[in-house]
Parts: sequence; C-alpha cells; structure tokens
Amino acid sequence: MKYYVMTLFPEMIEEGMNTSILGRAMKEGLIELETKNIRDYTLDKHLKVDDYPYGGGAGMVMEAEPVYRCYEAICSEAGEIPRVVYLTPQGSVFHQEMAKELAAEENIIFLCGHYEGIDERVLEEIVTDNVSIGDYVLTGGELPAMVMMDAIARLVPGVLNNEDSVETESFSEGLLEYPQYTRPTEILGREVPEVLLSGHHENIRKWRQEQSEQRTRDRRPDLYKKWLEENL
Repeated sequence: MKYYVMTLFPEMIEEGMNTSILGRAMKEGLIELETKNIRDYTLDKHLKVDDYPYGGGAGMVMEAEPVYRCYEAICSEAGEIPRVVYLTPQGSVFHQEMAKELAAEENIIFLCGHYEGIDERVLEEIVTDNVSIGDYVLTGGELPAMVMMDAIARLVPGVLNNEDSVETESFSEGLLEYPQYTRPTEILGREVPEVLLSGHHENIRKWRQEQSEQRTRDRRPDLYKKWLEENL
C-alpha cells in the first residue's frame, strides 16, 4: 500500500508518520508514504496557492489549479487513478469498516485542505471520498489524514506483530474491546479478575465476551443497539 498526501505542510505528515509501528512498517516496505507539497505545483513566483473567495467572506480559499497539477503528477507516478480522500468536516464520519475497505487499495491519495477550504471545482473533479474524523473543525487536513492512515495501516498484513489483535480490538466485531490487565496481579488495592488467572480458555473467552457487551452497553449504547440488531 502506498499513501500519497497532498498538503501544504509535508514535514508535519512525515514527522508524524515516521515513528513507532508505522515507521517500522515503512522501513520494512509494508507501506509507503509520499508527501506532495501543493506549493510545488503553482505557477506563482511567490508560491502563492490561495486567493480571496468570490462573493466575499472571511478567509482565503485554496486555488484549484495547483491542486489539480499535483493530482495529475501523482496519477502519472502511480500509473493509475487512485481514490482521493478529501479530509473535511462535511464528509462521512470515518469508522472501522471504512478503514477495512480502504486497506484493500493499492494507492490512496489524501487531500489536506487549509484556510476556508479548496475551490469546489477541483473537488468535484478529483475527490472520490469526502471523509470527516468527527463533528469539529481543525486548522487543516493533516491530522485527520494521519488518523486515517494509522487506522488503515494496522489492517495491512504484517504491519502488526500480533495479527490476532486486529480481530479482538474495539469495533472489529461491532463491540468495544474487553478490559486488559498485566503484572502484578494486585496493585492500588485492585486485583486481576480471577478468571484470567485460571488458564481455562473457554471461561476466559466467555468472560471477555461478556465484558465487551457490558462495556459497549454502558459506554456506547448506540453501538450496542446496532450490535443487538445484527446478532440477535
């Protein structure tokens, strides 16, 4: 899998992605990352990529032309027309099933806007997926892009050392993950649940399932209702 990120701040993406599990995955060639600075595709001698909005209003709008040139360069390099994810609070809210779907792609372009947004004409021309990571507004699309790349990369075979963790973590089966414990067996006056020390795998499985259901019911009743409808 290769991520292309169209951005005004490539260093922000590179510094954020080149660490921990994702950094290791890139070193091992399991995923690739290439940032494209949209300013490199403007014809303006001052590298200007924004202008005042038609009709007036606050702020500036990113111009269509440099964005489109950047997109064309990526398509030429990739040898195909990849899906283009535009990070916007007006998009569909990102979720685990969307991450699974995108993990099957060979190439993905993430388009990061800034200022008051991007000229609508280029968005209509190139964007395949408008995606939001939540009902709030950020200063740009870089952080949402990194959130999505992290979630997607974890589903690429080989990125995680323990492949089982993908199947048991929150949202994988429609429920939140059960609570986890490690040594020592007692700390802060609290003990590890006895069933986890029993070595009885079936009892542990049942306990974890019960905990997942209870935790989802208490913390995310919306998810629990959906899970009940699909499983009962």
